Amino acid sequence: MEKPSPVKLSNFSLNSIPAFWPVAMASSLAAEGAELYAKNLKFVEEEIRIHEDLRPALATPNQVRLDLRTMLLREYGSPGKIPTLVDAPYAGHTAVIADYHKGQSLVETLLTNGIEHVALTDWKSATDDMKGLEIDNYLAEVLVAIDDLGGCVNLVGLCQGGWVSAMIAARFPEKVNSLVLAGAPIDTDAGDGPIKRMVHASPTSFYEELLALGGGMMKGKFMLQGWKNMHPGQHYIQEHIDLYEHIDDAAYISKEETFNSWYENPIDLPGRWYLQVILQLFKENRLARGEFVGLGKKLSLRSIVCPVYLLAGAEDDITTPEQVLDAAKYIGTPRDRIVQKTVPGGHIGLFMGARTLRDHWPVIARWIVAQ
Repeated sequence: MEKPSPVKLSNFSLNSIPAFWPVAMASSLAAEGAELYAKNLKFVEEEIRIHEDLRPALATPNQVRLDLRTMLLREYGSPGKIPTLVDAPYAGHTAVIADYHKGQSLVETLLTNGIEHVALTDWKSATDDMKGLEIDNYLAEVLVAIDDLGGCVNLVGLCQGGWVSAMIAARFPEKVNSLVLAGAPIDTDAGDGPIKRMVHASPTSFYEELLALGGGMMKGKFMLQGWKNMHPGQHYIQEHIDLYEHIDDAAYISKEETFNSWYENPIDLPGRWYLQVILQLFKENRLARGEFVGLGKKLSLRSIVCPVYLLAGAEDDITTPEQVLDAAKYIGTPRDRIVQKTVPGGHIGLFMGARTLRDHWPVIARWIVAQ
């Protein structure tokens, strides 16, 4: 019998066998020189650091005023005048979005533009015993925070924190001195953004299956993949190319590490809470329609009568400008006490973009002080 010919490694690429790709990489790098080898090794180390090792941290010194089941209430500045409560989004990322980096922080901007006392909702990642929590549980703890701060606040709601803030202002109008809604989806039927299209196109069973995969919770890692898939070229290709090209640029690396320590570390959400949000707020638009029941009472946005500032991003594809600005159609505040502002940029840039923090949030801070 004729013996089979021995397989020659030269006949196929080592890269076709996952276990051998590091061998192929090392061989290629050795051939191309030590300098390139060092650069590639540095790139691999930085990729691991960005995606596995970094953790988010608030930038501005603060103290924990309350430790509640769903959040830590963090306090900045000096108590005195009516405090400003920043309701950070509870939508998969931490409150670092509101206190991102020294010189690039919403909290810092408020403190340096006339607001002496700031508090921040630092939402906790859901644990297994929290998977049955509802929107009411989170409304109740925001209410506890407001009462602990003195019973009346200037409320600044960011994204998802915006519709929570609107609910509080509608349910307890006497507790809100002024209301800022930034990138907040109040009228979820307005505009034609990808989130609206996705929610209406996807059956409820799709979200239920995701929750089953997460053991009754919406896992942050699922949401992170969804966000990245909205712009796959940027997240799966371009960001790695950019990192490789700037691997020896210390300032660039520092900036990337700061951002990704926040972006690459999402938090988990309670499954029951998440389904309520998807069904009642995004599919059925109950808040704008006056049909949402919060803390035992049907909420009407007409009950909101305090001064209101509506801030939208012109290129925001998470919360389209219409979803924010259309709130003016529903709230009871006189039109001459409503400010509607659209600024350049996308969603995240509304809260942590250097240009928006420099050019627009100081104006909002002074507006809050004047109320």
